[in-house]
Amino acid sequence: MDDRVRVVIAEDSVLLREGLTRLLTDRGHDVVAGVGDAEALIKTVADLAAENALPDVVVADVRMPPTHTDEGVRAAVRLRREHPGIGVLVLSQYVEEQYATELLAGSSTGVGYLLKDRVADVREFLDAVVRVARGGTALDPEVVAQLLGRSRKQDVLAGLTPREREVLGLMAEGRTNSAVAKQLVVSDGAVEKHVSNIFMKLGLSPSDGDHRRVLAVLTYLRS
Repeated sequence: MDDRVRVVIAEDSVLLREGLTRLLTDRGHDVVAGVGDAEALIKTVADLAAENALPDVVVADVRMPPTHTDEGVRAAVRLRREHPGIGVLVLSQYVEEQYATELLAGSSTGVGYLLKDRVADVREFLDAVVRVARGGTALDPEVVAQLLGRSRKQDVLAGLTPREREVLGLMAEGRTNSAVAKQLVVSDGAVEKHVSNIFMKLGLSPSDGDHRRVLAVLTYLRS
């Protein structure tokens, strides 16, 4: 399969870890390791790096032993710093705005933040894993909604129309133009026009190439 990816799973719940492993392997993906704490995650990735066999993506719980606070997200941030080529998708029981912001503060590619309830939507979860592994973004709509609420208090997006904000919010979830058009029940051309206006208003020139989409989303999330 063309979208097969290599995955490391970090989740202290054995039941959930095994469930994720089965879910991914049943779809043809290669789960190269499964660990139960942040320390083991860091060591496992380091060992794979030494063998020149880094995974495409790490799927990690935000909260892991020993304190079950922020070990998982801190490990994810560290991995993004030490191994920029690895995608990182973190799972959380609730929206942790601080953790989401910290995770997104580094590299602009290969990052995802989903609520654990989203795993129940198998297709959406699998799409998110592959998208993050390929350098894209996958943000839970609830995370985007909270960050959007905060961004309304800022000036950086003040020039966007309500519809442009809506389009940018859907872009932040990792949706393509076609998916945005379907969600908003508009034409692809209308979405392309909105996206162009967003780039212009955020000062993102054509010279930024394909990264303009990512830069626009990051401007939105960091505002």
